[in-house]
Formats: sequence, structure tokens, C-alpha cells
Amino acid sequence: MICVGIDVAKNKHDCFILSSEGEVLADVFTIPNNAEGFDTLLQTIRRCTHPSDKIKVGLEATGHYSYNIIGFLLNKGLHTFVINPLHTSLYRKSLSLRKTKTDRVDARTIATMLMSDVDLKSYTGTAYHNEELKSLTRYRFDKVKERAKLKQSISRPVTILFPELEKIVPTLHMASIYTLLSEFPGARQIAGAHLTHLKALLSDASKGHYGRDMATKLRDAARGSVGSFMPAKSLELQHTIRLIRELDSEIMEEMQSPITTIPGIGFRMGAMILAEIGDFSRFDSPDKILAYAGMSPSTYQSGQLSLSGAYSHMEKRGSRYLRYALYNATKYVCLWDPTFGAYLAKKRAEGKHYNVALSHAAKKLVRLIYALEKSRQPYNSVA
Repeated sequence: MICVGIDVAKNKHDCFILSSEGEVLADVFTIPNNAEGFDTLLQTIRRCTHPSDKIKVGLEATGHYSYNIIGFLLNKGLHTFVINPLHTSLYRKSLSLRKTKTDRVDARTIATMLMSDVDLKSYTGTAYHNEELKSLTRYRFDKVKERAKLKQSISRPVTILFPELEKIVPTLHMASIYTLLSEFPGARQIAGAHLTHLKALLSDASKGHYGRDMATKLRDAARGSVGSFMPAKSLELQHTIRLIRELDSEIMEEMQSPITTIPGIGFRMGAMILAEIGDFSRFDSPDKILAYAGMSPSTYQSGQLSLSGAYSHMEKRGSRYLRYALYNATKYVCLWDPTFGAYLAKKRAEGKHYNVALSHAAKKLVRLIYALEKSRQPYNSVA
């Protein structure tokens, strides 16, 4: 067994090669972050190994800085392991009481960690190519974080053009409402729409959730609306919706997954969930995904004091992007799917706070997502 530890940085990488007998085959050496440096690393590995050796290469997850070298290692057929920096930090501290952290030390630590930790899962080509989807969904997440500004970009012209709309629908940010406003960007346009066409448009966009009753309600409200007829504001509204949809369509093209058959999970949220989880083969069970998302209860025990399960807080140490996506998806799944809606109601009836009850529903959703991804079968509600 030959283990290669790489400490990744922006302009250079520090590398260390260790054998299973503890022999240092190549003390820490530095390569530039370019093609010449990558070739130097590969030649050094080959010079230190034999064809029969099993080679493991490890590096920390450092975002975009590690993307190129990971692709290089995978293309060369090397078993590559991408390790959580928190994991390596804890491992380094376990080796010494001294507070020591340098790039050279980190390269040694990663190599030693690879040698000792048999539970690490190798990074796959699927996970590597998933990075593009993750990059896209995280870009959208960063935009969604500015929630007030994003909502204003839609709600501001709606308040002028058709102010009664927000009181009729749960939220403006639904596919059916976006479709409605794209074609009829204002009360006057909706008021003049043919009821049959309005009903068909809403039914198709909402997958049957809205029908003739909603179409009638919207048209009646539009005919009595105090909204202004302002073509410039209508154009602004249509343009904003078109920009959002363009980003959504890019995400949609990257994703083919049965989790989008779960009512309430659209392509945007589904893409974020899949992108953050990555390769499902890395996880032996849905509980591992919950832990990765920081949604597992923390455990604390010392002497007679024990704190775990229902009385402890969630760890919240995993992917905040995944945690955000799962919680928001759960809200909509509970709204649209009877099985999840009943489950949430049951937890609320037990006296649990809404957020606590929602966290239980989110865990149920993770187990469902895991099962669908493993079976590749569409979701069928039993309710």
C-alpha cells in the first residue's frame, strides 16, 4: 500500500508519499498548480512504486482549488480520496498535543490518515462530474440568499400591476404563477383572458393542482383589481421571470433523477439536493446523509450526564447548502403530498414545535430520496 498526501493551495500543492511499512518514499515536495507540476507528481509516484502496488491519493476538500488536480488524478486511474478538512484537523490534533499546522504537516497528515483509516470512500468520476451541477446550484443559492431583493424583483411590479394576486396564492414563486405572469403580466391582461385557456394554462403548470376554480377566482379578482396598466412594468416582470427560468433550465438539463417525481420537489431544489449529496454510493445508509447534512442529533456523555436524541440539538456541522435544500423541499413536500402532510400533522399533534416536526419530516424525506436513488424508481404515494 502506497499513500500519497496532497495539501492543496491556490498556486502550489505540497505532496508526501508513504508506504504501508512506514517508509517515507518521498519527503514533502512542492509542485506548481499547472500541467508541468501535475506531471512531476505522477512521475514521482511512478518512480516510488511498482505496478503491483495499491496506490491511494488523498487531499482535502478545498472547493475550486482542488478541482483540476482531482480531475487529473481520476484521469490517470488513481484511487483518489477527498477528505473533509474537519476530519483531517481532528486527526492531526490526535497525533500531537502541539498546535502545529503547516502545508508540509498537512501533506504528511493526509498520507498517514489514508494509511490508517479504512472507512474512507474513494472519490468517483460521478462525484467529479457532479461538481458542475453543484457549482450551478450553489451559484443560485447565493442569489437566493438575498431573498428580500429577489422577492422584490417579482413582488414589486406585481404590487403595481395586480396587487390582489398575493392574497389569492400561497406564494408568487411557483411555476404556475410564473407561467401565468409570463403570458398575462398584469390584472388587465388576466381580466381579458379566455377562461378555458386560463384554466388549461394553470392546470398544466401546476400539474393539475389548480383548475377551473382557481382560474375563475383569478379572473374575477383581476376584473375588480385596482392594479395599473403599465407596459413597462409588465415587461420588467416578464424579463425577471425569464432570467429565473433560464437558470432553472440549465439546472434541469444537468439532472435526471426519480426524486423529481416526489410532489413538491422541483428541478431547482432537486438539483441542489443531488448536487450537494453527490455520489450516493459514498453513503451506506440515509443516516450517513443526515449526518453529512448536519441533521443528526448531537451526542454528549460524561459520567452520569448523557445528552442525546430528543433532548439534544442538531449538529449543524455538515453542508449548510444541503441542509437548506432539504428543509425547504420538505415544506413543499408536506404541502403537496398527503403522506408527508399527514406525518407532519401527526408530529404537530404530539405537541412538537413546527420546526421540530419539520425536522422529523425532513429525515423521512431523506430516507425516501435515498431509496429512490438506489432503486431508480419513481415515487408512488401510498396515501
